[in-house]
Amino acid sequence: MAAAQRAGLDLVEVAPGDTPVCKVLDYGKMRFEAQKKKAANRKSQRTSSLKEIKMRPNIDTHDYGVKTKKMGEFFDRGDKVKVTVRFRGREMAHMDRGMTLLNRVRDDFEEVAKVEFAPKTEGRLMVMVMAPR
Repeated sequence: MAAAQRAGLDLVEVAPGDTPVCKVLDYGKMRFEAQKKKAANRKSQRTSSLKEIKMRPNIDTHDYGVKTKKMGEFFDRGDKVKVTVRFRGREMAHMDRGMTLLNRVRDDFEEVAKVEFAPKTEGRLMVMVMAPR
């Protein structure tokens, strides 16, 4: 402790135990460096989130183009995309149109993304999840 006081620094216990290990250093600076390192790690860490695109079975070509453009942006950012086709009223009789639409989406993004969950029907919804390659 006397050596730390002479140097004008702090005595920090690094490893407690039977024979404790201590260092003479500036504790405030050490805490600042550790905080800075923790923030840098948090900044470089990217969490993949799930984005949802909703469509209808008889979607127009321009609307389809807008939705697929947005999906491409999501894949570029590294996000997963949940494609949902919603059926209303008499559209329930034409579930094959929804499957055709989801197959079209799968084919359009074959190089960019892979199908994580195959299309399945959940009541009035048909859902497929895609993840970037």
